[in-house]
Amino acid sequence: MFVHRRDVQIQWGDCDPANIVYYPRYFAMFDDSTSIMFEAAGFSKQNIVKRYGLVGIPMVDTRAKFYIPSTHGDWITIESRIESFKRSSFEVTHKVYKAEALAIEAFETRVLVGRDPDDPDKLKSAPVPPEIVEKFMNGRFTSK
Repeated sequence: MFVHRRDVQIQWGDCDPANIVYYPRYFAMFDDSTSIMFEAAGFSKQNIVKRYGLVGIPMVDTRAKFYIPSTHGDWITIESRIESFKRSSFEVTHKVYKAEALAIEAFETRVLVGRDPDDPDKLKSAPVPPEIVEKFMNGRFTSK
């Protein structure tokens, strides 16, 4: 299974007045991590959208479990992987480590979306291309 890791330093703007990361900032980091993971696998989101005639790959469900807070200046490692694929959706898991400790587990469901051929003003789910499934399910580990 293809796994991607990246190190992120917590910035001042990520934190609330208590100097801990404001939780919506983590979701922005997870969105970035998914994009970066796709790029590391050889599929930038822009290329996927263009190549397969998509409008986008929106997140349709997300949640997280927070165990350890992070503050300005801390370094965290975000480990991202796709857990499963369905016809037009996929499940992503992000694990955030602070040093060796698990700080956060986050989960997202994304859907490939294109224009409805019968009504271009509407959106319709699109199947996940087999080469993407193959790469992520049989790909090798990468770092950063």
